[in-house]
Amino acid sequence: QVQLVESGGGLVQAGGSLRLSCAASAPTGSIFKINSMGWYRQAPGKQRELVARVTGGGSTNYADSVKGRFTIFRDNAKNTVNLQMNSLKPEDTAVYYCNADGVVTSRSMSEYWGQGTQVTVSS
Repeated sequence: QVQLVESGGGLVQAGGSLRLSCAASAPTGSIFKINSMGWYRQAPGKQRELVARVTGGGSTNYADSVKGRFTIFRDNAKNTVNLQMNSLKPEDTAVYYCNADGVVTSRSMSEYWGQGTQVTVSS
């Protein structure tokens, strides 16, 4: 099973910054060829929503609520993706999940999720 390891969550005050990191690793003896990677979030009582995503070709997509504040970076060679979050607002409080889709050696295209990391923004 592909593993997505996340880090960087925490508690910050409104207006502060955090950087989330996610590293994807392939099963032993396999290679994970990633198509796209992204970040999603889910607040209590709400559905999971897209925050930002970057394709293998480098194009990015951001939720309207984070445009101009968040930036997604991907290192294709290392299968990692970062989310720089600036000017954080209380409404950004949520569990943030890393996501990746791609092909593992000898397997079909699939989608994988990290365990999630809590981001809490106090007012």
